[in-house]
Amino acid sequence: MKRGLCALALSLAAVASLFADVGAPPDISVRARSAQRVVLGRVLDMVARFETNRFGDQLIVSDATVEVLETLKGSAIAMIRVAVEGGTVGDLTLTVSDMPSLHPGDRAVFFLDAERAGVHPPHDRGRGVLKLSAGDRVEGSAITLDTIRRQVRAVRPQ
Repeated sequence: MKRGLCALALSLAAVASLFADVGAPPDISVRARSAQRVVLGRVLDMVARFETNRFGDQLIVSDATVEVLETLKGSAIAMIRVAVEGGTVGDLTLTVSDMPSLHPGDRAVFFLDAERAGVHPPHDRGRGVLKLSAGDRVEGSAITLDTIRRQVRAVRPQ
């Protein structure tokens, strides 16, 4: 009996610790309110490069050239460059667990922070890129593009 209670307590502590570290993901309206720009776009090209971050670490960053299909928040623009950590330079590949892997042809809703050096970083890292399936649903979820449109429009400045 004591063993079972001890195991249960350890399991609950592990789950609580994990939830405290990660936290609940913010909803679409919170992301939209915090991001400078929100666009629906199609990735046209990916170019990977080395970059040194603010901590002095050398990373691979991929710049996605994105055709903007629809502007949901911010000023309208036809093309935009989005920088995501990860990619391949030569025979060296960096995969970043909290960043999406983007490829030419991918469609996504991009929640973006202010432009830096000609590129926009995703707002809240990987949570700032919602890749869409062919059926206009966010990959791995039941969230539809129409739901995202409604929630973003509800919080954008008029």
